[in-house]
Amino acid sequence: MMSPQVQMEFTTADAIVQELVRAGVTTAFGIVSIHNMPIYDAILREGSIHLVCSRGESGAVNMADGYARATGKLGVVITSTGTGAGNAAGSLIEAWAAGVPVLHLTGEVASPYLGTGRGYIHECKDQLSMMEGACKKALRLRKPEQASAVVRQAIQEAFAAPSGPVTLEIPIDFQSAIIPNHSLEEVSVLLTSQPALVLPEKVVSKIRNARRPVIWAGGGVISADASQEVKQLAEMIGAAVITSQSGKGSIPEDHPQCIGHFAAYDLTKRLLKDSDLLISIGVRFRGNETANWKVPVPKEHIAIDADWQAINRNYEVTNGLVGDAKQILHTIIQELSHNEIQPDPAYLDEVQSVRQELRSALRATLGPYEQILDGMRKVLPRDSILVRDVTVQANVWGSRLFEIYEPRTSIHASGGGIGQGLPTAIGAQMAFKDRQVVLMAGDGGFMVNVGEMATAAQENLPLIVVLFDDAGYGVLRNIQDAAYGRQVAVDLLSPDFVLLGQSMGFDSTRIGSPVEFVSALEKAVDTKKPTIIVVDMDAVGPMAKPFGGPPGAADAFKPRKI
Repeated sequence: MMSPQVQMEFTTADAIVQELVRAGVTTAFGIVSIHNMPIYDAILREGSIHLVCSRGESGAVNMADGYARATGKLGVVITSTGTGAGNAAGSLIEAWAAGVPVLHLTGEVASPYLGTGRGYIHECKDQLSMMEGACKKALRLRKPEQASAVVRQAIQEAFAAPSGPVTLEIPIDFQSAIIPNHSLEEVSVLLTSQPALVLPEKVVSKIRNARRPVIWAGGGVISADASQEVKQLAEMIGAAVITSQSGKGSIPEDHPQCIGHFAAYDLTKRLLKDSDLLISIGVRFRGNETANWKVPVPKEHIAIDADWQAINRNYEVTNGLVGDAKQILHTIIQELSHNEIQPDPAYLDEVQSVRQELRSALRATLGPYEQILDGMRKVLPRDSILVRDVTVQANVWGSRLFEIYEPRTSIHASGGGIGQGLPTAIGAQMAFKDRQVVLMAGDGGFMVNVGEMATAAQENLPLIVVLFDDAGYGVLRNIQDAAYGRQVAVDLLSPDFVLLGQSMGFDSTRIGSPVEFVSALEKAVDTKKPTIIVVDMDAVGPMAKPFGGPPGAADAFKPRKI
């Protein structure tokens, strides 16, 4: 095999890679193309970044997204121009919805042909605007010599609150341009002493005097690495802890004060209605998690968020604290420690009762899937990462009853799009090859990015796919039945998933009972090979109560006067 040709000149592509290395990037995802080949070659020559070859741009973005969510680091994806960039857009929307720091590097047509419509290969009418609509921000390199500065700006923008994906497009003729290898240093004023954070006394007083406090922990807790502070504050003041979907893992879900991801349930609504203080931390209050903002919140509401625009966006607050959640919570805890707080034992008993009743009521709807749930939690290590695509079992119990104990071990589709689970799980597994990553998916969504199974096999990842096969879109079937009493476009012809998995290099099996499932899962954990366990839902049997979608989902589709 011939060694790569030595390149003496420093190019724009080298400057881009140099900035990635400076930012600590060790893994990047994407597809090589004639419109990003210089960047790929620069990565090869530099030698420290592992390139994961996805089978589609959409999957590549999801992989970078999953990698970033599992690690808290920058996710990097490299795509081609035009159609390639367009293929990435849907998955970039998911990263935007979840606030994930992703850097999307995409090519562009040669700079003299931008906007001319002359038919340069891979040309898009207005790629920059397309990317702007799918991302937090879209940038274009307009002068090769500015590559280092613009890449660094894009990375900083991806992490700045509110964090999210940033696209940087680089015209193909710029990528090979020879430029000076200049030094780019950030100069800041060094303070001799960091000023202490000072909180308004009325805020600390409200927290100290609350008798029925509730903490609502969101994804901002995870982003700020503030989980320990949330747990400490909750125990100090005797608060119930609700989590958003993104906030799962903010507090161990076996903690007696953890209500969990049950905000829109009646018992939780009553608890909130009777509360005298809500402390929300990094919560977006999404419509599907609050019954479209019908969940009541107490009059006294202290909101902590890194994003100025989050304050009063969905629920009114009495006190908004904008900044780093970890630092703010640490200061609150310090202030409260000056006087001992005695949580109300009766309230703590009530919180535990609500916690138990919510779980018992939901378990009663599962039928045979309760045994599958318990088998998964028993067999899987405590630090396993659970990734959930949009499917009935993930929505009903995967996101609520499967206990999460650590931050960054629960990943889901924030934007609600199906089919992104497999590549997202691959990204998470690339980040932690020595930990167990498990994907819950349905047959309908799984087929969207099914080709990425080959990526998992090529990387020899110990990923376990638990595929719930009901030959269709199960969630939509139930919603249609409730709304119209009939179904349309929800039945699907699927391949033999066992044979498909085997052809892709996966250990594959089909199970028809909870006992068979637990046995198959134990084997998969032991073998540490790419594995797919197909759950035959007809054989396992129906749930005790069909899932009808989020609260009010069916009512929204019934004919009505406007």
